[in-house]
Amino acid sequence: MFMSQHPLKRRLLAAGVHLGISIAIAALAAWLVFAVWYPYPYREISGGRELFLIVVTVDVILGPLLTLAVFDIKKSLETLRLDLAVIGLFQLVALAYGLWTVVVVRPVHLAFEMDRFRVIHALEIPADELTQAPPEFQRLPLTGPTLLSLRNFKDDKERFEATMTALQGVPLGARPGLWQTYAQAKPQVLAHARPLEELKTRFPARVAEIDGALASASRGSDTMKATGYLPMIGRKTFWTALIDTRTAEVIAFVPIDSF
Repeated sequence: MFMSQHPLKRRLLAAGVHLGISIAIAALAAWLVFAVWYPYPYREISGGRELFLIVVTVDVILGPLLTLAVFDIKKSLETLRLDLAVIGLFQLVALAYGLWTVVVVRPVHLAFEMDRFRVIHALEIPADELTQAPPEFQRLPLTGPTLLSLRNFKDDKERFEATMTALQGVPLGARPGLWQTYAQAKPQVLAHARPLEELKTRFPARVAEIDGALASASRGSDTMKATGYLPMIGRKTFWTALIDTRTAEVIAFVPIDSF
C-alpha cells in the first residue's frame, strides 16, 4: 500500500493511521478521567477537563507529527520499526505522566464544613495525617469523591491550631483528623440548608437552570418544597449543592456562587 504512493502521501497516511490509534487511546483515557476520577460536576469544579485536554491534545498531536517527520519507506524495515517504536514509547510515557498528574490532583471527598460543602483534592491532604482519619477514610478513593463531614473541635486549642493551618493553605476539610461520616452531621446539614425558593429569588435568571438540575436528578416539582441548598467551594470556583431537606442527601449541583 505504501510502496505505490508518493512519498508525501505515504507519510500522511502513516501519520493518519497513527492519529487514529492515538484518538482511540485518548478516548479510553477520557473514560477513565471523566467517568471514574472526575465524574460530573467535578470535571468542571476541579478543573479535570482542562487538565485532561492539555495532556491529550499534546499527546495526540505530537505522536502523529513525529511519525510524519520520520516515516520514510527508503529506510530499512528494522530502522523504521525502531523509529516508530521509540515514538510510540515516548507517547505512552507522556500520556502516563499526564494521567498521573491528573490523578494526583483528583477530587477525593466532598466535605460538609460547618455551613458549606468543600471539594477536597488529594494534593491538599497532608499525607502524614491520613492515619488520623477514621479507618474507612484512610485510603483515598479512586472512583470519585465520597461524602464526609467535619466533627466539632475538641477544645479551643484544636480550633486555634486548625485555624492557623487553614491560614497556611490547608483547608479544614483537608485535615483527616477532623473527618467523620456524613451521617453524623445530618442535623447540622439540615439546620444550615436554605430554602430552594430563596435561591431562585436571589438568582431569578437562573431558575430554569436550577429546575433543570433537579429534573436531571429525577427530582420533579413535587419534591422542590423538600429541597434546600448550601454553598460549595471548588478548586477555583464556587458552586451550589442542592439538598433533600428530609434526608440531607446531596441530590444535584448548579454552577451558582450562593455565598
